[in-house]
Amino acid sequence: MSILLPDYINRYVQSSTDTDSGGGVSRSAALDFSDPIDNLYAFGKLWATYADKPVYSAFHGLMFGMVGDQRLKPLFGYTGFGNFQAKVLENGNVRLRGKEVGYFNDPLTGEILETWDNPYTGETVKVFNFLNDRIRGELSPEMPTFEFGDSHDAPTLMNEGTAIVREDGSTPFILPWERYGEQMMLSWDYTHRYKNPVTADKWPKAHTGPYINPSEHFTFTTSLQELQDRSNPCAKFTCGFSRVSPWWPWMKMGGSGIDGMLFGRMHSHKSDNGLSDIPPKVLAYTEQHYPEFLQPVTDWDDGFPIGTWEAYAREVPPEK
Repeated sequence: MSILLPDYINRYVQSSTDTDSGGGVSRSAALDFSDPIDNLYAFGKLWATYADKPVYSAFHGLMFGMVGDQRLKPLFGYTGFGNFQAKVLENGNVRLRGKEVGYFNDPLTGEILETWDNPYTGETVKVFNFLNDRIRGELSPEMPTFEFGDSHDAPTLMNEGTAIVREDGSTPFILPWERYGEQMMLSWDYTHRYKNPVTADKWPKAHTGPYINPSEHFTFTTSLQELQDRSNPCAKFTCGFSRVSPWWPWMKMGGSGIDGMLFGRMHSHKSDNGLSDIPPKVLAYTEQHYPEFLQPVTDWDDGFPIGTWEAYAREVPPEK
């Protein structure tokens, strides 16, 4: 079955086969960005690493409150990091594993916040920093879908806006790579909507509505040479990272009468220099409070990254 490729793929397709010295055909270093298997390989070394030790990537930036037609209000910093590894399986799938932390900080000093003075309500609230040590998953030649919420909530197709849909309705793992000179650019999006696990009966001040619709959007820049070099297990990147969501539950905006949402813009980056990408105060705070998140994952078991609302509902006792 033929696939109609978008213009950005047609412009930058490269052959994925080459003739070896013995006259046979073998996969060359050149990647074919119309081939789902090559897309899987490239994404695994971009997001993670195929090395024996994990690679660390970090993010840091600012979150704003959006209320009606008011000017956006800067509220707090948002920062954190993850450590990730990948491996290519015999069937061509890519297995991922990792851990991540997400903190809220003072955007001027970089200090991690334990409490926050809410300018909308005048209340000082306890900050809920996010920890997830169960990032496990397997990517196949089909574009992944994430299933949050319960059985009545529709799954989310990654990169819905640029997904290539076959005649049978399936979506191959072909990503919207764009090449400019020796730089490769990649967009990666997800947009969710599912039932709010922080329910009104248990957390009336943290509950902001029956549904939540967080989304995250990444714009990677990386080296074509590093992607193509199959002797290199990891490709460095710099990335723009933005997030749109309802109020975080820890802000205690439920019942406030203030209908709004959050917008965040962050830098993200990954190098091959160990922990050097992690902002110093984030690293120091983690070493003091959560040192296990700096250690490698030791299993390739099944798992699933949970969202902040799920973690909040699991870990924060109901309000009295």
